[in-house]
This record gives sequence, C-alpha cells and structure tokens, in this order.
Amino acid sequence: MVQPILQIRQTPAILNFDADPGRFSIRQPQAEVSMSTTPSELEIHQYQPKLSIDSSAAQSAFTGGNFLEMNKRIYSGIQNIFLQNIAHRVEQGNRAAAIYEPGNTIANIYGEDWQGVPFPEFRGPASMDNVDIHFEVTPPEIRFSKAHTNIQVEVRKPEIQYTRGKLDMYMKQYASVQYIPPEVDIRK
Repeated sequence: MVQPILQIRQTPAILNFDADPGRFSIRQPQAEVSMSTTPSELEIHQYQPKLSIDSSAAQSAFTGGNFLEMNKRIYSGIQNIFLQNIAHRVEQGNRAAAIYEPGNTIANIYGEDWQGVPFPEFRGPASMDNVDIHFEVTPPEIRFSKAHTNIQVEVRKPEIQYTRGKLDMYMKQYASVQYIPPEVDIRK
C-alpha cells in the first residue's frame, strides 16, 4: 500500500534591491592669469668729439696777426729802437769827445752811420708750437632700466556637487508555504 505523502512547497522571499551609486561632479574653472611686462630700456646719448684748432699764433707769425697785435709789436719795437739809437748817439758823442785818440775821427765816427735803422718786427715769433690742437672726447651716457614683469593669478575654487544615489528595496516575491495534502481516496 502506498502511503500518502503530504507535500510542502515553500517559495522563498525574494527581495529586490535597485541601487544606483551617488555621483560626484567636480568642475574647476581655469585660473585667470594676467601678465603685463614693462620692457627694458636702453638709452645711449653719444656726443660728437670736438676738435679745436687755434692757429692765431701761426697767423701772427705769417702775417702779423690782427691790427691791434701788429701795432702793439711795432710800438714796443719802436721804443727799443729809440733806446738803442739814444745809446748809439751817446757812444758816438763819447767817441767824438775822445777825438784825440787814433781812429776817432769824425769821418770814422759818423761815416759808419749810413745804414738805415731797420723797422721793428711786426710779426710774432715763428715756432713749431704756434698751432694749438685740442681734441675733446665726451664719453657716451648710457642708461639702462630693467624690464619688470607683473603676473597676477586669480585661482578659482573647484565646484563640487554630489548627487545621492537611490536605493529601492521591494519584494519581488513574497515567501509562501503551500501544503498540498495527499489525495485521499475515500472509495476504498
């Protein structure tokens, strides 16, 4: 004989989890950099050399120079000639006073005086130093100013956003227990 068997069917509970992770959104705007540069400057001032030549002493030796200088030399020369002539006349007079000495005749004393008195020198002295040359060199002026760089940086903070994720929990299948009794045949 077959024994009746009670069947028990069990369905487990199924929980369903639907989860999405949270998200970070990070955005950082670029930093702003402003840069300005003052360029360096080099400034040079250069001067022409100066050459000065003074040839007035050479001109005075060649032609006598200007009118005032020439007259000054002639005037001082005439004074010297005048004094020399006075000295010469005194000497002639002393020789004439000593006429008793041999060779002091009037013809000897005054006969030698036939040459004219030279005119005083109206030109300046001739020399190799009559021309003055002066050369003047001025050193250049150099000014230099350094370049300056100005850098300004504006840093922007990062923008951080967090979006939470979701967590859905639900029962996909409920737990159940089912008892299935055996078939009982009452006819027997």
